[in-house]
Amino acid sequence: MKVWIATGGTGGHVFPALSVAQELVTRGHKVIISCDGRVKKMVQDGAPKNAKLVHIWASGVGAKSKINQLWALFKIGLSAVALSLRFAVFKPDRMVAFGGYASVPAVFAAHLWKVPTFLHEQNAAIGRANKFSMRWVKTLMTSFPAVSGVPDNTGANVVYTGLPVRKDFIELAGKPIPKKSMLLVTGGSLGSQILDEIVPQAVVQMKNKKLFVMHQTRPENVKSLQKFYADNKIKANVLSFIHDMASAIAESDLIIGRSGASTVIELETIGRPAILVPLNINPDQAANAASFAKLGGGFSVAQEKFTVKWLASILSELFDNPLRLEKMAKKACVENKAVQKICDEVTK
Repeated sequence: MKVWIATGGTGGHVFPALSVAQELVTRGHKVIISCDGRVKKMVQDGAPKNAKLVHIWASGVGAKSKINQLWALFKIGLSAVALSLRFAVFKPDRMVAFGGYASVPAVFAAHLWKVPTFLHEQNAAIGRANKFSMRWVKTLMTSFPAVSGVPDNTGANVVYTGLPVRKDFIELAGKPIPKKSMLLVTGGSLGSQILDEIVPQAVVQMKNKKLFVMHQTRPENVKSLQKFYADNKIKANVLSFIHDMASAIAESDLIIGRSGASTVIELETIGRPAILVPLNINPDQAANAASFAKLGGGFSVAQEKFTVKWLASILSELFDNPLRLEKMAKKACVENKAVQKICDEVTK
């Protein structure tokens, strides 16, 4: 079978696409991957050796400038025409899109050539690009059991598959919490200013001084946070990048962070309780955090309610009751067989 995979935009779209591409190649299928310039190198470095790569001209339409929005739409339209010609040559049997505006041209081309199309939605609320593409899609595959914003008039099947994560997370799935009073704070690759402001102050107000904090922050904030923790006699490891995030999560009893789809699914894969603070301008993160909280694995707290007083109280309560953290960890744990489920769905 020939399968076209469309991805682009960010690593959050690319990694699941590459995982599925690798599994399809392993199963003996031919794969071609299309992506935009923003992730071209990432795709080149991670794609299966036997996969063909196609670079397209596309970008997001979220710019504030009307001129930039029109320019982005023009590039997407031109890429749709170019991919329609590519489809005539490659003649795929299936098309799998992993969201973002870079996938729209491939979805349109597949519709034009009547190729069965599968679309994967990362978040618990459907994104604008995916919502637009739904009119041409046979099956919508989701990372979360429930996804809001799916058009009511869509004729597509909705299938819960989960979101692919790296093998190092799968290998640590279900590992019991260490019960070492370890708190992990991570705001993503760029850190999060509100976490830097609130968490250290809340930890100082806790009665439990045995807490160890691993705090990932922006490079410019490392020294000031190191000094703060040291001055208040709190054991902490402050760093700008965590190379082995899977181990960092597995070695922690509780995580405080944002709620991007990848972060939430990684927490669910290993099974760790968390306090999630969605980015206040991102409705997708709010939906992801709400889905996680519904499991009973943690808390979703709006940024404006994420205060020093509230956090200090919650942290004291949780770390004084390790049995509660253990129960939350078990509730948070969700088996992840997303790669297999997606490939089964596409090839059945």
